[in-house]
Amino acid sequence: MGSEAMVPEWASEPCIMGIDEAGRGPVLGPMVGEDEFGYMLADILKENNVNNQGMRFDPGARTALAFVTLRSDGEREFMFYRNLSADMLLQEDELDLDLIRKAKIFHYGSISLITEPCKSAHIAAAKAAKDAGVFLSYDPNLWLPLWPSADSAREGILSIWETADIIKISEEEISFLTNGENPYDDAVVRKLFHPNLKLLLVTEGSEGCRYYTKEFSGRVKGMKVDAVDTTGAGDAFVAGILSQLATDLSLLHKEEQLRDSLKFANACGALTVTERGAIPALPTKETVLNALLEPVL
Repeated sequence: MGSEAMVPEWASEPCIMGIDEAGRGPVLGPMVGEDEFGYMLADILKENNVNNQGMRFDPGARTALAFVTLRSDGEREFMFYRNLSADMLLQEDELDLDLIRKAKIFHYGSISLITEPCKSAHIAAAKAAKDAGVFLSYDPNLWLPLWPSADSAREGILSIWETADIIKISEEEISFLTNGENPYDDAVVRKLFHPNLKLLLVTEGSEGCRYYTKEFSGRVKGMKVDAVDTTGAGDAFVAGILSQLATDLSLLHKEEQLRDSLKFANACGALTVTERGAIPALPTKETVLNALLEPVL
């Protein structure tokens, strides 16, 4: 397909992931329609060795969709079809709280905060995880066109800010959340560091990422690649760092080991943009480790 091809991708939120010590785990709570798209997504997860038992199928609503238009440089434009789609209708009593409590890490975004009853389900799921001692990971993943207004988006994203143990944000999201302040100023970034936060990560695309903890901060360079499709790069980065933390949460207090883990996460994101599609492009652990061993030219 050419650079202007329209490719359907999963827009359903909350795509909540409970991650075990092996770095994989069940998808918890995404509501999809009882339609071909919903069953296709369930099958894709199963084919990729992800436990999909937490998914729910709504017979009365369609699966949410996003159509991605790719430019020649691999960057994207999105068009969403999400008018009372199944993901917006997820209710608290449809959550599998036992699965949530068994997770090592509980990862979520912010789109599920836009409407009820999904908002209440999201908050209940996060509370169950927190109460069970599960490590909470938050990627706001700002999509302004889905929110009623910029102010409601800012308020919604920040409404659950202080419950997370780790937060991943982009430079653009820093500017948005701080009403236009400089995202490259460490003092500005530190304003977003709440008292209970363990790790704040700022992704900078091909440039890599910045990291902030209570004890230290720094930058880890990215891996240079030729971008074909940037869809899923941020998700791949998050998957990379969470898979490392699921194995050893003490990395949060060991800067050199954390930097190594972030190099791994940067490579996950970089390798993902070298192929088309969010899920098909995700690299295996072996592929990432091999790429990290290659000499820099």
